[in-house]
Amino acid sequence: QVQLVESGGGLVQAGGSLRLSCAASGRTFSSYRMGWFRQAPGKEREFVATISQSGGSRDYADSVKGRFTISRDNANTAYLQMNSLKPEDTAVYYCAANRKYYSDYSRPGIYEYWGQGTQVTVSS
Repeated sequence: QVQLVESGGGLVQAGGSLRLSCAASGRTFSSYRMGWFRQAPGKEREFVATISQSGGSRDYADSVKGRFTISRDNANTAYLQMNSLKPEDTAVYYCAANRKYYSDYSRPGIYEYWGQGTQVTVSS
C-alpha cells in the first residue's frame, strides 16, 4: 500500500513557475514508476508526465514538453517543475504510482495509487 500526498499548487500569473511535490509513504517508493496527471473542470483526466523507477526514463505530453520537468529523489518524493505556465495549464494536478510493466504509461487506468490532487490556477 502506498499513500501519495501532493503539495505546491497555487495561483500564479501566466509565464510564472510552480514546483509540485508528491510525497509517498512506505519503504518501496523506488519500485514504483511515478506519473503526473491533471484534470480541468468538465474535462477528462489527462497525462502530463511520467518517470521510471530509476529516473532514467521520462516522458511528457506534447502540451508540456520543454516547459515541465518531472524528477524524483532517492527517498520518497516525486516532483513536477512547471515553467512558462499558461492559463490552459489550470487544473487539479494528481500524482500516481504504478509498479507493473506496460508499453504505454500515459493511461490513467494503469496506475495503482493516486494522491488527492492539488489545484494549479494560472491567471492571464
